[in-house]
Amino acid sequence: MITIVKIGGNVIDNPALLSDFLDKFAQIDGPKVLIHGGGKIATELSLRLGVEPQLVDGRRITNAETIDIVTMVYAGLVNKKMVAALQARGCNAIGLSGADANIICGVQRPKEPVDFGFVADLNENSVHDDHLKQLLYDGFTPVFSAIVHDGKGNLLNCNADTIASAIAVALSKKGDTKLVYCFEKKGVLKDINDDSSVISLIKKDEFGELVSTGVVAKGMLPKLQNSFDALAKGVGSVVITQAEDVLTASGAPLACGTTLSL
Repeated sequence: MITIVKIGGNVIDNPALLSDFLDKFAQIDGPKVLIHGGGKIATELSLRLGVEPQLVDGRRITNAETIDIVTMVYAGLVNKKMVAALQARGCNAIGLSGADANIICGVQRPKEPVDFGFVADLNENSVHDDHLKQLLYDGFTPVFSAIVHDGKGNLLNCNADTIASAIAVALSKKGDTKLVYCFEKKGVLKDINDDSSVISLIKKDEFGELVSTGVVAKGMLPKLQNSFDALAKGVGSVVITQAEDVLTASGAPLACGTTLSL
Protein backbone atom coordinates (compact mmCIF):
# COMPACT_ATOMS: atom_id res chain seq x y z
CA MET A 1 0.00 0.00 0.00
CA ILE A 2 1.30 3.45 -0.96
CA THR A 3 -0.10 6.31 1.14
CA ILE A 4 -0.41 9.73 -0.50
CA VAL A 5 -1.04 12.58 1.96
CA LYS A 6 -1.90 16.19 1.22
CA ILE A 7 -1.49 18.72 4.03
CA GLY A 8 -3.51 21.95 4.08
CA GLY A 9 -2.22 25.49 4.43
CA ASN A 10 -3.93 26.19 7.75
CA VAL A 11 -1.88 23.39 9.31
CA ILE A 12 1.33 24.66 7.71
CA ASP A 13 0.62 28.07 9.27
CA ASN A 14 0.29 26.54 12.77
CA PRO A 15 3.69 25.37 14.09
CA ALA A 16 2.21 23.13 16.82
CA LEU A 17 -0.24 21.42 14.45
CA LEU A 18 2.44 21.00 11.80
CA SER A 19 4.92 19.47 14.25
CA ASP A 20 2.30 17.00 15.51
CA PHE A 21 1.34 16.11 11.93
CA LEU A 22 4.95 15.46 10.92
CA ASP A 23 5.49 13.28 14.01
CA LYS A 24 2.62 11.05 12.91
CA PHE A 25 3.27 11.19 9.17
CA ALA A 26 6.81 9.92 9.78
CA GLN A 27 5.34 6.88 11.56
CA ILE A 28 3.15 5.74 8.63
CA ASP A 29 4.25 2.28 7.56
CA GLY A 30 5.27 1.55 4.00
CA PRO A 31 6.01 3.89 1.09
CA LYS A 32 4.43 7.32 1.31
CA VAL A 33 4.28 10.66 -0.50
CA LEU A 34 3.54 14.09 0.98
CA ILE A 35 2.08 17.04 -0.98
CA HIS A 36 1.81 20.56 0.44
CA GLY A 37 0.96 24.12 -0.50
CA GLY A 38 2.41 27.22 1.13
CA GLY A 39 -0.16 28.62 3.49
CA LYS A 40 -0.08 32.33 4.13
CA ILE A 41 3.67 32.73 3.74
CA ALA A 42 3.49 33.50 0.01
CA THR A 43 0.94 36.25 0.64
CA GLU A 44 3.06 37.74 3.43
CA LEU A 45 6.19 37.73 1.27
CA SER A 46 4.29 39.26 -1.66
CA LEU A 47 3.22 42.19 0.52
CA ARG A 48 6.76 42.66 1.86
CA LEU A 49 8.03 42.82 -1.73
CA GLY A 50 5.33 45.31 -2.73
CA VAL A 51 3.37 42.84 -4.87
CA GLU A 52 -0.32 43.02 -4.01
CA PRO A 53 -1.86 39.52 -4.15
CA GLN A 54 -4.79 39.19 -6.55
CA LEU A 55 -7.48 36.61 -5.92
CA VAL A 56 -10.55 35.55 -7.91
CA ASP A 57 -13.01 33.36 -5.97
CA GLY A 58 -10.22 32.60 -3.52
CA ARG A 59 -7.81 31.49 -6.26
CA ARG A 60 -4.48 33.29 -6.69
CA ILE A 61 -3.70 35.11 -9.91
CA THR A 62 -0.13 34.01 -10.63
CA ASN A 63 1.55 36.61 -12.81
CA ALA A 64 5.28 36.69 -13.64
CA GLU A 65 6.21 38.29 -10.30
CA THR A 66 3.96 35.99 -8.32
CA ILE A 67 5.24 32.74 -9.83
CA ASP A 68 8.73 33.72 -8.66
CA ILE A 69 7.41 34.36 -5.15
CA VAL A 70 5.35 31.18 -4.81
CA THR A 71 8.24 29.13 -6.18
CA MET A 72 10.58 30.62 -3.58
CA VAL A 73 8.07 29.89 -0.82
CA TYR A 74 6.48 26.60 -1.86
CA ALA A 75 9.40 24.80 -3.54
CA GLY A 76 12.02 26.54 -1.40
CA LEU A 77 11.36 27.67 2.17
CA VAL A 78 8.31 25.57 3.07
CA ASN A 79 9.45 22.46 1.22
CA LYS A 80 12.96 22.40 2.63
CA LYS A 81 11.83 23.14 6.18
CA MET A 82 9.41 20.23 5.94
CA VAL A 83 12.08 17.93 4.52
CA ALA A 84 14.50 18.90 7.30
CA ALA A 85 11.81 18.32 9.94
CA LEU A 86 11.07 14.85 8.55
CA GLN A 87 14.78 13.98 8.45
CA ALA A 88 14.94 14.89 12.16
CA ARG A 89 12.15 12.34 12.70
CA GLY A 90 13.99 9.54 10.94
CA CYS A 91 12.00 9.84 7.70
CA ASN A 92 14.30 9.98 4.66
CA ALA A 93 12.44 12.73 2.81
CA ILE A 94 13.41 14.29 -0.50
CA GLY A 95 11.94 17.65 -1.56
CA LEU A 96 10.62 17.98 -5.09
CA SER A 97 8.72 20.17 -7.50
CA GLY A 98 6.95 18.70 -10.48
CA ALA A 99 9.81 19.88 -12.68
CA ASP A 100 12.30 17.61 -10.93
CA ALA A 101 12.89 14.48 -13.03
CA ASN A 102 9.94 15.67 -15.16
CA ILE A 103 7.58 13.99 -12.67
CA ILE A 104 4.65 16.40 -13.16
CA CYS A 105 4.17 18.31 -16.41
CA GLY A 106 1.07 20.51 -16.51
CA VAL A 107 -0.70 22.63 -19.09
CA GLN A 108 -1.10 26.35 -18.56
CA ARG A 109 -4.73 27.15 -17.85
CA PRO A 110 -6.63 28.89 -20.70
CA LYS A 111 -6.92 32.67 -20.38
CA GLU A 112 -10.72 32.59 -20.63
CA PRO A 113 -12.94 33.22 -18.75
CA VAL A 114 -10.28 34.34 -16.21
CA ASP A 115 -6.59 34.74 -16.93
CA PHE A 116 -4.93 33.14 -13.89
CA GLY A 117 -1.47 33.51 -15.38
CA PHE A 118 1.13 30.85 -14.63
CA VAL A 119 -1.33 28.29 -13.27
CA ALA A 120 -1.39 24.64 -14.31
CA ASP A 121 -4.14 22.19 -15.09
CA LEU A 122 -3.27 18.49 -15.05
CA ASN A 123 -4.48 15.65 -17.26
CA GLU A 124 -4.14 11.87 -17.39
CA ASN A 125 -0.65 12.18 -18.92
CA SER A 126 0.73 14.79 -16.52
CA VAL A 127 2.38 12.48 -13.97
CA HIS A 128 5.43 10.55 -15.18
CA ASP A 129 5.78 8.07 -12.37
CA ASP A 130 8.83 5.97 -13.31
CA HIS A 131 11.30 8.08 -11.33
CA LEU A 132 8.77 8.58 -8.53
CA LYS A 133 8.35 4.81 -8.13
CA GLN A 134 12.13 4.40 -8.14
CA LEU A 135 12.46 6.92 -5.31
CA LEU A 136 9.87 5.01 -3.29
CA TYR A 137 11.59 1.70 -4.07
CA ASP A 138 14.89 3.16 -2.87
CA GLY A 139 13.32 4.12 0.46
CA PHE A 140 12.84 7.86 -0.05
CA THR A 141 9.71 9.77 0.97
CA PRO A 142 8.98 12.35 -1.77
CA VAL A 143 7.69 15.70 -0.51
CA PHE A 144 6.07 17.69 -3.32
CA SER A 145 5.47 21.42 -3.39
CA ALA A 146 2.57 22.76 -5.47
CA ILE A 147 4.89 23.83 -8.31
CA VAL A 148 4.98 21.95 -11.64
CA HIS A 149 6.32 22.79 -15.11
CA ASP A 150 4.99 22.89 -18.67
CA GLY A 151 7.87 21.19 -20.50
CA LYS A 152 8.68 24.49 -22.22
CA GLY A 153 10.86 25.98 -19.51
CA ASN A 154 8.07 27.58 -17.48
CA LEU A 155 7.19 26.89 -13.85
CA LEU A 156 3.48 26.81 -13.00
CA ASN A 157 1.50 27.08 -9.77
CA CYS A 158 -0.90 24.16 -9.28
CA ASN A 159 -3.64 23.24 -6.82
CA ALA A 160 -2.06 20.89 -4.26
CA ASP A 161 -5.28 18.85 -3.91
CA THR A 162 -5.14 18.20 -7.66
CA ILE A 163 -1.47 17.17 -7.50
CA ALA A 164 -2.24 14.71 -4.69
CA SER A 165 -5.09 13.15 -6.66
CA ALA A 166 -3.02 12.91 -9.86
CA ILE A 167 -0.09 11.25 -8.06
CA ALA A 168 -2.42 8.78 -6.32
CA VAL A 169 -4.04 7.85 -9.65
CA ALA A 170 -0.67 7.37 -11.38
CA LEU A 171 0.70 5.16 -8.61
CA SER A 172 -2.53 3.14 -8.39
CA LYS A 173 -1.83 1.63 -11.81
CA LYS A 174 0.94 -0.49 -10.30
CA GLY A 175 -0.41 -1.16 -6.78
CA ASP A 176 -2.80 -0.30 -3.97
CA THR A 177 -2.97 3.37 -3.05
CA LYS A 178 -4.67 5.38 -0.32
CA LEU A 179 -5.20 9.15 -0.58
CA VAL A 180 -5.54 11.15 2.64
CA TYR A 181 -6.44 14.85 2.64
CA CYS A 182 -5.44 16.43 5.97
CA PHE A 183 -6.54 19.85 7.14
CA GLU A 184 -7.57 21.60 10.37
CA LYS A 185 -11.10 20.11 10.66
CA LYS A 186 -12.09 16.58 11.70
CA GLY A 187 -13.59 15.85 8.27
CA VAL A 188 -16.42 17.10 6.07
CA LEU A 189 -18.89 18.78 8.44
CA LYS A 190 -22.68 18.99 8.14
CA ASP A 191 -22.42 22.28 10.06
CA ILE A 192 -19.21 24.26 9.56
CA ASN A 193 -19.64 25.73 13.05
CA ASP A 194 -20.00 22.33 14.75
CA ASP A 195 -16.79 20.28 14.80
CA SER A 196 -18.72 17.23 16.02
CA SER A 197 -20.95 17.11 12.90
CA VAL A 198 -18.53 14.99 10.84
CA ILE A 199 -20.08 13.08 7.93
CA SER A 200 -18.37 9.69 8.24
CA LEU A 201 -19.16 8.47 4.71
CA ILE A 202 -20.04 10.33 1.51
CA LYS A 203 -21.04 8.42 -1.61
CA LYS A 204 -20.74 9.95 -5.04
CA ASP A 205 -24.50 10.02 -5.61
CA GLU A 206 -24.84 12.17 -2.45
CA PHE A 207 -22.30 14.74 -3.63
CA GLY A 208 -24.71 16.84 -5.72
CA GLU A 209 -27.16 17.28 -2.87
CA LEU A 210 -24.39 18.32 -0.47
CA VAL A 211 -23.29 20.97 -2.96
CA SER A 212 -26.84 22.24 -3.62
CA THR A 213 -27.57 22.56 0.11
CA GLY A 214 -24.29 24.39 0.75
CA VAL A 215 -22.80 21.71 3.00
CA VAL A 216 -19.93 21.35 0.52
CA ALA A 217 -18.64 24.71 -0.73
CA LYS A 218 -15.54 26.81 -1.33
CA GLY A 219 -12.28 24.90 -0.74
CA MET A 220 -14.05 21.66 0.12
CA LEU A 221 -15.66 21.51 -3.32
CA PRO A 222 -12.49 20.82 -5.37
CA LYS A 223 -11.25 18.50 -2.61
CA LEU A 224 -14.29 16.24 -3.02
CA GLN A 225 -14.23 16.53 -6.81
CA ASN A 226 -10.60 15.38 -6.82
CA SER A 227 -11.48 12.60 -4.37
CA PHE A 228 -14.24 11.09 -6.50
CA ASP A 229 -12.13 11.49 -9.63
CA ALA A 230 -9.29 9.59 -7.95
CA LEU A 231 -11.62 6.77 -6.88
CA ALA A 232 -13.08 6.51 -10.38
CA LYS A 233 -9.57 6.16 -11.82
CA GLY A 234 -8.40 3.36 -9.54
CA VAL A 235 -7.33 4.81 -6.19
CA GLY A 236 -8.27 2.29 -3.49
CA SER A 237 -9.60 4.68 -0.84
CA VAL A 238 -9.83 8.38 -0.01
CA VAL A 239 -10.18 9.92 3.45
CA ILE A 240 -10.58 13.58 4.45
CA THR A 241 -9.57 14.17 8.06
CA GLN A 242 -7.77 16.43 10.52
CA ALA A 243 -3.99 16.51 10.43
CA GLU A 244 -3.54 14.96 13.87
CA ASP A 245 -5.41 11.83 12.72
CA VAL A 246 -3.18 11.13 9.70
CA LEU A 247 -1.65 8.02 11.27
CA THR A 248 -5.06 6.54 12.08
CA ALA A 249 -6.47 7.51 8.67
CA SER A 250 -3.61 5.78 6.89
CA GLY A 251 -4.71 2.49 8.47
CA ALA A 252 -8.19 0.99 8.73
CA PRO A 253 -11.04 2.51 6.68
CA LEU A 254 -13.78 4.46 8.47
CA ALA A 255 -11.46 4.91 11.45
CA CYS A 256 -11.81 8.68 11.50
CA GLY A 257 -12.76 11.67 9.38
CA THR A 258 -14.80 11.35 6.18
CA THR A 259 -14.40 8.39 3.84
CA LEU A 260 -15.36 8.87 0.17
CA SER A 261 -16.99 6.09 -1.83
CA LEU A 262 -18.30 5.62 -5.38
